[in-house]
Amino acid sequence: MNCIFCKIIAGEIPSFKVYEDEHALAFLDINPVALGHTLVVSKKHFTNLENIPEEDLCNLMVAVKKVGLGLKEGLDVEGYNLQENNDPVAGQIIPHIHFHIVPRAEGDNLHLWPQGRYEEGEAEETARRIKQAII
Repeated sequence: MNCIFCKIIAGEIPSFKVYEDEHALAFLDINPVALGHTLVVSKKHFTNLENIPEEDLCNLMVAVKKVGLGLKEGLDVEGYNLQENNDPVAGQIIPHIHFHIVPRAEGDNLHLWPQGRYEEGEAEETARRIKQAII
């Protein structure tokens, strides 16, 4: 397989590991947004959130929770952002399910995306379309 994360999991590519269990591996991002920016990846190859079975996702989220707490305690930060870029249009570069945990500090100059407002009737129609697709 030509997946860089699978190669890191297999030990073919070095990484700065911070956590590992039978289901997940966590390592520092090589292009960090902030000091301690960590990636948590499933040890099984799934491309995105829709492809990972629920049991595997639950196991992965247990690792995400442990690593998040480790970042808060180990780096003495008050919080973090958790992000999963799902598909290339959303910024997913590596097609292997992974979560970014980005430590945050007061005044760190990291900003969330800009917010907007719905036009009249747009929220109702949008909600209806999403509900219909879920059922």
